[in-house]
Amino acid sequence: MKKDFLLDMFSLEGKVALVTGAGRGIGQVIARDLARAGADIAIFSRSGAAATVQLIEEEGGRALDILADCTIEEQVKAGIEKILEVYGRLDIVVNNAGVCYHKDIFEATVAEFREVIDINLTGSYIVAKEAARVMIAAGTKGSIINIASMSGSIVNVPQPQAAYNASKAAVIHMTKSLAVELVEHGIRVNSISPGYIATPMSIDPDFVEPELLAAWQPLFPMHRMGKPEELTGAIIWLCSEASAYTNGADILIDGLYTAL
Repeated sequence: MKKDFLLDMFSLEGKVALVTGAGRGIGQVIARDLARAGADIAIFSRSGAAATVQLIEEEGGRALDILADCTIEEQVKAGIEKILEVYGRLDIVVNNAGVCYHKDIFEATVAEFREVIDINLTGSYIVAKEAARVMIAAGTKGSIINIASMSGSIVNVPQPQAAYNASKAAVIHMTKSLAVELVEHGIRVNSISPGYIATPMSIDPDFVEPELLAAWQPLFPMHRMGKPEELTGAIIWLCSEASAYTNGADILIDGLYTAL
């Protein structure tokens, strides 16, 4: 009986979840775990998410791979129409797509700054807007979750990444603002702010300078990076009815990093 109570509380059965940037890394783990919790999955990515779809289908789930650039309104609208065509509804959005450059103010170009803002912030805004539009039309009490970062609350060292930090701070405040705008429609908007999470983008020398990896190690209060799977419990909770009174919140999942 206790097991059934917990399953019912956190179940996503019958719900449809859109996860952006789920072709690999954190997004792939989020999509896979939402499917394990019972949701049908749709993925927006610019280069395809066949590997993620295969993982979900091998475990008995349903997943839809949609080529869509979240910064382009027409592609987002078309992608959401595809979700409605295949699944008939949309209940959950996880805005995960993002980019980061480790360049200081003189090295980073204005075009690179705009790219970071466009993908991390504007893309999340566009997806949230178009998803909320169809949720409202269908009377769906939906949940939108933006992946922010502890970098929206602190300045990471030693790497320079002003554009990324600014974008994630903006994501956190946009989350609160959208929560207030959409509350009357029964749509909740929350964010999570991960710390350093071990994915290829954060541990592979092809993506991160070895000297940065060495510099980060002594700074982890828990003496390690987080695992992508350690984010999904909070995300499933925010997607489920168990968090029905949680709105406009930002949840730090950073292994104590910002507390010191």
